[in-house]
Amino acid sequence: MSTSELACSSVRCKVNCAASWKVLGLQHVDLIAPEAYPRFTLIRQAWGSLLLGLEALRLMVPEVYIDTTGWAFPYPIAKLAGSRVACYVHYPTVSTNMLGRVWSRQPMYNNDEAVSGSSLRSLLKVLYYQAFAVVYGMAGACADAVMVNSSWTAGHVRQLWWSWEEPQLVYPPCDTSDLQSLPLDRRLKHLFLVSVAQFRPEKNHRLQLEAYAMAREQAAAKDANWRNSPVLVSSLKMVGSCRGPDDEARLAQLQQYAQQLGIGDAVEWHVNVPYAELKQLLGGAVGGLHTMLDEHFGISVVEYMAAGVIPIAHNSGGPRADIVVDTETDGAPQRTGYLAETKEEYCAAIKAVLEMDQRDRLRIAAAAQRRAATMFSTERFHQAFMQAVSPVLPKQS
Repeated sequence: MSTSELACSSVRCKVNCAASWKVLGLQHVDLIAPEAYPRFTLIRQAWGSLLLGLEALRLMVPEVYIDTTGWAFPYPIAKLAGSRVACYVHYPTVSTNMLGRVWSRQPMYNNDEAVSGSSLRSLLKVLYYQAFAVVYGMAGACADAVMVNSSWTAGHVRQLWWSWEEPQLVYPPCDTSDLQSLPLDRRLKHLFLVSVAQFRPEKNHRLQLEAYAMAREQAAAKDANWRNSPVLVSSLKMVGSCRGPDDEARLAQLQQYAQQLGIGDAVEWHVNVPYAELKQLLGGAVGGLHTMLDEHFGISVVEYMAAGVIPIAHNSGGPRADIVVDTETDGAPQRTGYLAETKEEYCAAIKAVLEMDQRDRLRIAAAAQRRAATMFSTERFHQAFMQAVSPVLPKQS
């Protein structure tokens, strides 16, 4: 089977797509793989993206060059070759948030302690990021049509790119129609929370375990009879996938940490589960945890809402700006979930969801599901995407 035929077989298409499109395979996609560059990752990936763009343009110079990788550095070359450039940015390659964390010497998964612990190294890294941001902004200015997946991403693109083009907000296509078929009512005798995320460092599963442990500790202090406490009879189901040995080691560390926190018996681990099992878990959960800082969008949060699971999401990025947003019901504001940042805030939200009256829970779950169905559907994506790229598409005679 050819590359084009293989691609067509995996894409739902309402027309005979094999007759209208062709796939040209790129041989050097490893040039933008972050694991290939343990040091100076950004600049080496940027150079790799430039070479990869050149490879694509050698194969064919299109009328319209549409990029969805987020690497803006080939745009000037595509423009010089005669193409009109459109892009869909999921995550800015560098952001003002990244600069701020390095400047404040805040250790994180992408700012190790060897750098954050040294004022000189932090200064050098800030200068490196700032120089990179200037080049990134100049390259992004070559795009004729700019689409972004969230208001958070749009804000950073406006700050960084030297462009007069206003980014067009195009939410990702979230096909949640299957999840929306799940009943909103839950079996409250088997209360549980769910967390759906790959076992990667930026997902911050440790914060989820700490907040849940704090909630159980506070509930036990309030009422020693665990049967009287919705928090103490509940469980937390951690659902995720492992990409390789590093993730597997991280998972083992999390399981050990849950034991150290005294919640080992209350936490279940569901690793690399099939979709049918994930759907079943979402169909029974009352709340869903999300703890990633500055998630550019947050599809897992949308999936929670579509399934009738009340989201407890990080108060940053796409979840705050676009997803867990109050709606209006009968002229009054209606909550669609909870936002939190600290362990204490997550603990309070966990207790609120688990101890919530059934009528209140159904009201929030219904509002969340309506928002997921109307704002983030595949149909809405199609309409917004075509509207954004139409100015650069060839004019039909």
